[in-house]
Parts: sequence; structure tokens; C-alpha cells
Amino acid sequence: MAHAYIGFGSNIDDRFTYIAQALRLLLAADRVSLIQISSLYETEPVGYEEQDWFLNGVVAVETDLSLHGLLTLLKDIEGVVGRQHRARWGPREVDLDLLIYDQCCINTPELIVPHPEMHRRSFVLVPFAEIAPDVLHPIFQQNIRTLFSNLDDEKAVKLAAPPPNIDPKDLTKCHTIHKTR
Repeated sequence: MAHAYIGFGSNIDDRFTYIAQALRLLLAADRVSLIQISSLYETEPVGYEEQDWFLNGVVAVETDLSLHGLLTLLKDIEGVVGRQHRARWGPREVDLDLLIYDQCCINTPELIVPHPEMHRRSFVLVPFAEIAPDVLHPIFQQNIRTLFSNLDDEKAVKLAAPPPNIDPKDLTKCHTIHKTR
């Protein structure tokens, strides 16, 4: 079983509903088990700054899906929840980013793990450090706590809510995703 860390965020309409739907689908998927969910953080946009603030967090899961299988599941979930692809770094209903998958390193046109920008982004490192401060970054060989303490990012990150209570059995507002991977 692999340990994976997934960043999630939303900045359109009812951000919490989009995030809750995505997390319910993820945690209800075959071969994925919850380890921990971070608190939710209100975060200033990065890149394209003329947009609403995000609600962000990180979830830790255990899975026997392959790295590519997990990525496919995340993209499928984004689609079911209603993500529309707009400008890069632009507004989104939901975003699910594979941050770390065990100590794997991969760099292909469709997937880069660990996430190439995570060590530069407070909206990732703050919730990540909350739930898994001792996890090692596979390339830098520094733990998340150290990466966060060395971070030079002045974008605002504010605690918005405690970790959401997501019951994977409660799929009343979600479609199920059946995976055979």
C-alpha cells in the first residue's frame, strides 16, 4: 500500500460543497482509504491574482492504486464534480493535485511527482505540515516542516474551518465512480 498526499482547493461558488463532493468521491473509491484530512484554509490566489480566494487543504490516503491510476481517479473526480478547464491558475470548481506518492519521483508530460511547485506554496505546505510534518520530500530529502520553515511565500493563508467531517458512505449529493484499476 502506498501513502499519497493530495492537495485540494476550490474558489468558485460554494467552495465547501465542491470540496466535500470531491473528498466523498475520493474516500468512497475502491482501493483508497483515508489517513487524515487537514483543516480548511482561506488562501490568496497564486499566479493569476484577479480571482476569488481559495479554500485549500491536504488529504492523506493509503492506496494500492498505481501512481497513474490514482491520477486518473483524481481527474475523473474533478470531472464528476464539474470542473471546467479555464486559464492556467485560474478559477476552478475543484482542483485535486497529487503532491507526494510514497517516495516516488516521476517526470512525464502527463504527471510530475512530487508536485513541482509544492515546496514554494504556503497554501500547500501549511495544511500539509498540519497533518504530516515529518513526511520527506522525495527530491529535497527534507521534511514538510523544514520546507515550511524555509518558505519564502508572503501569500496569505488563514485558518477557515476544522477538518471536514466527510463520511464516505454519505454520497447523497455525489455520483459514484467505479474503478477497476
